Amino acid sequence: MTASFEQFAFQPFLLKAVKDLGFLEPTEIQCKIFPIAKKGHSVIGQSQTGSGKTHAYLLPILQAVQPQQEEVQAVITAPTRELAQQIYQEILKLTKFCQEEQLITARCFVGGTDKQRTIDKLKKQPHIVVGTPGRIHDLVEEQALFVHTASTIVVDEADLMLDMGFIEDVDKIAARMPQKLQMLVFSATIPEKLKPFLKKYMENPEYVHINPNQAAAQNIEHAIIPLRHRNKKDLLKDILMQYQPYLAIIFTNTKKNAEEVAQALAERGLKVGRIHGDLAPRERRKMMKQVHELEYQYIVATDLAARGIDIEGVSHVVNYELPDDLDFYIHRVGRTARAGFSGTAITIYEPSDEEALDKLEKRKIEFRHIDLRSGEWVDLGPRRKRQSRKKQENEMDVMAKKVIKKPTKVKPGYKKKLNEEREKIKRRYSKKTK
Repeated sequence: MTASFEQFAFQPFLLKAVKDLGFLEPTEIQCKIFPIAKKGHSVIGQSQTGSGKTHAYLLPILQAVQPQQEEVQAVITAPTRELAQQIYQEILKLTKFCQEEQLITARCFVGGTDKQRTIDKLKKQPHIVVGTPGRIHDLVEEQALFVHTASTIVVDEADLMLDMGFIEDVDKIAARMPQKLQMLVFSATIPEKLKPFLKKYMENPEYVHINPNQAAAQNIEHAIIPLRHRNKKDLLKDILMQYQPYLAIIFTNTKKNAEEVAQALAERGLKVGRIHGDLAPRERRKMMKQVHELEYQYIVATDLAARGIDIEGVSHVVNYELPDDLDFYIHRVGRTARAGFSGTAITIYEPSDEEALDKLEKRKIEFRHIDLRSGEWVDLGPRRKRQSRKKQENEMDVMAKKVIKKPTKVKPGYKKKLNEEREKIKRRYSKKTK
């Protein structure tokens, strides 16, 4: 039986908003999180990118807000300014059908903005606070923002929070909140170093893990292209020209490489956007605005953009280099094929990447092995042709030896005849397997 948003008894304004957003039915993680979150229980949600987790916690939080109580009732923390802004925009979309007397207020607080101006505007406390942990903690320390009244805290992209060193600030915020605290944690992975923090605030959390066996969305075509002895930046440009994407994100592992690749593509005549941690706050805001307004067909990014930032219309993802942590491959390719659309993920690989590709294949990712020659796509067949041929030859050899055993009594020249017979069997076996 197909699930519906109505079965979770959300308020009419939320059901109108969901319909207005074009959501026909809840996703798997939403179906599992809604009942738990609505009861006020803590939960750890682990799911792949693009699975609908943001609305999995926003709808129950908005359902529980008491508009007549002018105090902070929920705090939502995110590791990046872009993700915080994105969550805030989703709240505005979900509250636009609120009646005036039942209006739910939300504010977004991130670094890189005028702190004093923010403090001056906090005479009235919002119902929901969204932001980066550092800025929220600053406002709490300044006694401008009062989180002691909030009974719910969300930690979005928790493993990235840990990597970026923000868990300490989240800890300080949570410490100011009631002892009976609902904590909603969402993370692609649950690293060991995160567990002490979770244990401190979550006594018996519910644990929801979606699609543990399916590494990436089913409607993504994964392609790998060997570099061979070509110039990598020339090959990248040729790939982009051949695919002519609606919008492509090209991923690099470092900020330095992102700048170099963006510069190289610009020199080759492409208009390229860039998203990485070295951009100043104003530049980042301007870049994200330009990206959302589709001023760029190509964006070069580090993994910052692979986590949580929702860029609509990404038709292609290109791995200029494979990430060291292969979980990030899943996050990267998850930027495409969202909301039921299909997408393409292309990886330029070198001999040193063979082991990483093997590991990704073990995660049930099927790669199409192709190359670009004289402006045409060529199917290269299996990636490890030589190894598979050798394996097949070994199997044929074993088969032939099993069929023809050495006789107990032998005549002169038996070795030659034995080898001839074995070769005949191997040839027959070879024909059957083709």
